[in-house]
Amino acid sequence: MTTVLITGASGGIGRELGRRFARRGYDLVLVARRAERLADLADELRRDAGVAVTSLPADLADPGAPRLLTAALAGRGIVVDVLINNAGVGLFGPFARTSLDAELAMIRLNVTNLVCLTKLLLPGMLARGHGRIVNVASTAGFQPGPLMSIYYATKAFVISFSEALAEELAGSGITVTTVCPGPTRTGFQTAAGLPGLRALQRRILMDADAVAEATCRGAASGRRLVIPGLLNRLHLQALRLAPRRLVTRVVRRINSTFV
Repeated sequence: MTTVLITGASGGIGRELGRRFARRGYDLVLVARRAERLADLADELRRDAGVAVTSLPADLADPGAPRLLTAALAGRGIVVDVLINNAGVGLFGPFARTSLDAELAMIRLNVTNLVCLTKLLLPGMLARGHGRIVNVASTAGFQPGPLMSIYYATKAFVISFSEALAEELAGSGITVTTVCPGPTRTGFQTAAGLPGLRALQRRILMDADAVAEATCRGAASGRRLVIPGLLNRLHLQALRLAPRRLVTRVVRRINSTFV
């Protein structure tokens, strides 16, 4: 039986990924900070899909979390075939005024511990000759993001790292898929400190279940890059044609509408 590990599984895209992989018959390891919500989801998936589900509450902004998590997997004899690095957080505000501690925690979660967990689980996949790694980035990673500068930069790292790793692993039996959702209906906006969305902004949000479905299909086919939603793909095509300075100015104007 194939086992899928999903971080950030207690809500949003991560929760919907759990539901979709469970319906496809995969066993699951669910990781998130919110233990009660994680346990509720695990119970739901066992009941509705009849798959084995292990919930491992962990704060992946903690520097030691990846090693503790892999030790817990080894202690339970769980072999991870598909790693989905979905956990992430944002932070809104001018860089000069945002919290340094909050930004460093975001870098640990979005970047450092994504790398650590991938580094720790990849050798086993290579030894077995098969595996899939899915790193959830964002369309934000394709441009600078004034007023969310560190968040955008973390997602740029995830895209660059994932595409490079995919090429390194070509022919090994392990695929690396980078998923770049645009704005999505999750708890992200509230957690990032965004004051609220205007009516137009709410209309362009994708549903988390649609993003999860695109992610599942992309991972199953071993695609290197998945950008859910036609509007998001058109947006990225426009970015390639626009001058870099203009793109940065436009992103600042868009992010300024939250103020």
